[in-house]
Amino acid sequence: MNEPMNPASCPLKPWTVPAYNGADYAMVSYGTARNWIGGAFVDAADGQQQPVLNPRYGQTMGTVVLSGAADVAQAVLVANKALPGWRSTPMKDRSQILLKFRELLLRDLVELSWLLAAENGKTFGESKADIEKGIECLEYACSLPNIAEGGGLEVSRGVRCEVMYEPVGIVGCIVPFNFPVMVPMWMIPNALAAGNCVLVKPSETVPYGCLRLAALLAEAGLPTGVFQTINGTRAAVEALVDHPDVGAIGFVGSTRVAKLLYARGSALGKRMLCLGGAKNHVLVVPDADVALTAQNVVASSFGCAGQRCMASSLMVAVGPVQHIIDAMVVAAKNIQVGKDMGTIVSAEAVTRITRYIDEAERQGAKVLVDGRKVQVPGCEGGFWVGPTILDHVRPDMPAACDEIFGPVLSIVRVDTVDQGIAVQNANAYGNGAAIFTTSGAVARYASERLHAGMVGINIGVPVPREPFAFGGWGDSKFGHGDMTGWDGFRFWCKPKKITSKWALQADATWMS
Repeated sequence: MNEPMNPASCPLKPWTVPAYNGADYAMVSYGTARNWIGGAFVDAADGQQQPVLNPRYGQTMGTVVLSGAADVAQAVLVANKALPGWRSTPMKDRSQILLKFRELLLRDLVELSWLLAAENGKTFGESKADIEKGIECLEYACSLPNIAEGGGLEVSRGVRCEVMYEPVGIVGCIVPFNFPVMVPMWMIPNALAAGNCVLVKPSETVPYGCLRLAALLAEAGLPTGVFQTINGTRAAVEALVDHPDVGAIGFVGSTRVAKLLYARGSALGKRMLCLGGAKNHVLVVPDADVALTAQNVVASSFGCAGQRCMASSLMVAVGPVQHIIDAMVVAAKNIQVGKDMGTIVSAEAVTRITRYIDEAERQGAKVLVDGRKVQVPGCEGGFWVGPTILDHVRPDMPAACDEIFGPVLSIVRVDTVDQGIAVQNANAYGNGAAIFTTSGAVARYASERLHAGMVGINIGVPVPREPFAFGGWGDSKFGHGDMTGWDGFRFWCKPKKITSKWALQADATWMS
């Protein structure tokens, strides 16, 4: 197995890791994902590790260390030493390191895309887009020196108020498996630009993306201790949230864990922003453009194998839209699993997804496209579920209510737009929603009434682009503000308001 080089024996730089040698979907071993602490890749304190699987083959491509409280404590100790120097570094100088980081990401884009495809199971194109969206978030952070001035105003004669944004200090990012680079990059660049020291806990399922981010940040010149990674599972997460020197936590994952961590961290007085799951509804009305709607809904539902919180997993068919559903069925059946669509992340996830399909069918849903028992030649040991469309699903069925997190689109039929809006608004989640129509009046009517933080009009994946921020409502988000853009920057900051007066005024006000 091709092991990452130990810093002690490395003839080059301590951040040196081997290149990923895969240039296609063939099975390639990569090595051990170790913690990046104190400018070195190190094992966990107790020596524990677990396998990292390539989900296309169901085979081990490497291992990841499993950390605990001792590893978190060591990383925080290093970060505390690095914090004074980093927070006192001018933001323009911090941004120069981030700009160099961007150059390195672009240099290694193809290699990193194949690595992500191997550890996550995405297609190459999806993996490349994962990194490119992360680079877009990085570019926004690089612009902060030009827009994060805080602002000031003369509020009374001779009296001026201004705002300064100071870093929280040491902050933590806990990220999921489905976007190994993009989701960490929602947080890392803004937090670093603000002057924080950042500790990241990657998903133990896909640890290599963050390992490579650590190496590239070090190569870009980021000072030792400003960015560190701590691999592991629940023990590492709890230790990161509980550590008294960690002042803010950003989390993306399931709603169940988001609720638990938000409550745990908030009780300790920490700043918490925890994004959970979703059940995104897409309303389709009879006047919708057939080709546009079919293509977009299918791409939204089955892109990334449905393993994304912005997937359209429930279609509300308003009135006579059978002609659009027929076009969607054709488009879904034309998707080549293994080429156009990647894998499910694990065997356990395959079992969960197929259980929802089986249950919906037993409860009376009609399976229009069946992705169960899909196999890809040469990858028989992989974790596969193909595109699945369920029609005549009732709003109270689990397939209509729960986040399945797989390539399953459930169709609920209603007679009016108001009924469709009511179906969406009755769901506990409020991440994303969309409507497909050629009527501006209908689009405005629905977009003003749908209870979701992100709404699309003829767009199945309404993810805002920078500088607009990502974040939902309801059980999709716990905390205040959004994760990216200007909100994302301010989350990692403490605003300091300064009121000053330098001369005695002849007239008196309440501020005299």
